[in-house]
Amino acid sequence: MKTIVATTGAPRAIGPYSQGIVVDGTVYASGQIALDPATGTLVPGGIEEQTRRVLDNLEAVLDAAGSGMSRVVRATVYLVDMADFEAMNRVYGEYFREQAPARVTVAVAALPKGGRVEIDAIARV
Repeated sequence: MKTIVATTGAPRAIGPYSQGIVVDGTVYASGQIALDPATGTLVPGGIEEQTRRVLDNLEAVLDAAGSGMSRVVRATVYLVDMADFEAMNRVYGEYFREQAPARVTVAVAALPKGGRVEIDAIARV
């Protein structure tokens, strides 16, 4: 059985997908970009501000699923510019201080709404 995760603490899906899905004690959180959940617009600022908003959005989805950042086992980070890696990594480290999850970081040509970073995650409930 799968359960759809939906929360107002993260932006509504901008396509035919769910914010997250829970199956067999695991939550699969869809990629989050730096949209303000209240306005649906990209947050102002650079990579640090966008990374912070992305991780806040991701945290809201995980919390709504009965999980949390400390239960993330794998994350994928998508960056439009690998020159942003160090700054993104500093902010990312604020959210994953201990027992950081396995992670992949890849460069992409573009992200929705002009975002500079997107992060998805798999976590235990």
